[in-house]
Amino acid sequence: MTVRPDDPRIAGYHRFRTGVWPAQAQRYAQLARRRQQPAAAVIACSDARIDPQTIFDAEPGELFVIRNVAGLVPHYAPDGGCHGTSAALEYAVKILKVRRIVVLGHANCDGIHAMIHGPLRNAQDFLGPWMDIAEPVMWPMPEQGAGEAFEASIEDAVFRLSLTNLRTFPWIRDAEKAGHLSLAVWRFSIATGELTTV
Repeated sequence: MTVRPDDPRIAGYHRFRTGVWPAQAQRYAQLARRRQQPAAAVIACSDARIDPQTIFDAEPGELFVIRNVAGLVPHYAPDGGCHGTSAALEYAVKILKVRRIVVLGHANCDGIHAMIHGPLRNAQDFLGPWMDIAEPVMWPMPEQGAGEAFEASIEDAVFRLSLTNLRTFPWIRDAEKAGHLSLAVWRFSIATGELTTV
């Protein structure tokens, strides 16, 4: 593989190695000697404009981050299919024993915008069926909704749906009832940097 010297990712790596690594090398060495022990799992959108570790000022090893389009959580469906988000949740709860799951939604979500306005018809192999998870939110939606406030209300409804879907996983529901696990839904504003409860 040829690496171009002007590749911005490689330039970023060099900044990491020279500016971050020297101060963090001991921490990384400690992390490498033991299994990960994150305190929380964060389900977030794949949107390139948000990064949970940056938003929460988290150190390496503190968060188990699960990212997908629109930060959706599907229903519990142990049907033998390939379920990346569900597998990550099972690992976080059953293996890593996280004490908290946060659904981190964000304003101006492109996935939800596409769901509302219809360009998903061009991406039906995986994206269309994935966004169908949010279909229960779409059915009661007024036909002629528009504007930022309207889209924000749909986004919040989708984030709350993900919380509802988390509780369809029996081992999440049971851990929450037993007090071993807490669930939260937060919204991050890209424009203002504000974090609010949904």
